Amino acid sequence: MQRIDKYLWFTRCYKSRTLAATLVTQGRVRINGARCEKPSTLVKIGDVLTLSAGAHVRIIRVVGVGVRRGPASEASLLYLDLTPPAPAKDSMAALTDSSGKGSGRPTKKERRDIKAFTRDDGRDD
Repeated sequence: MQRIDKYLWFTRCYKSRTLAATLVTQGRVRINGARCEKPSTLVKIGDVLTLSAGAHVRIIRVVGVGVRRGPASEASLLYLDLTPPAPAKDSMAALTDSSGKGSGRPTKKERRDIKAFTRDDGRDD
């Protein structure tokens, strides 16, 4: 068993223990689906943590507790990442209209058409 703020710092989820404690206090960390608001809350092997940082949500399962904050290769052995993969950029492009019409600056021909359409008598005054 280990404190949640210390565990998040050991696993390199957050840069500092103070930042980890602040985010726990703000309620941005959940343990097994329950909101955690105290940095002193204990984490045990098998717990599922849900971490939110801005628009990104990360889900990890506790596999081990660390003794020190070591290198990233050592820290990655302490948890199992359960976060679903982000949608591919190709599928996102297919969802949006990628025809290019109506986006950005008009071409020379489009500018002429706009000018001809907005002119009253055909003369440029």
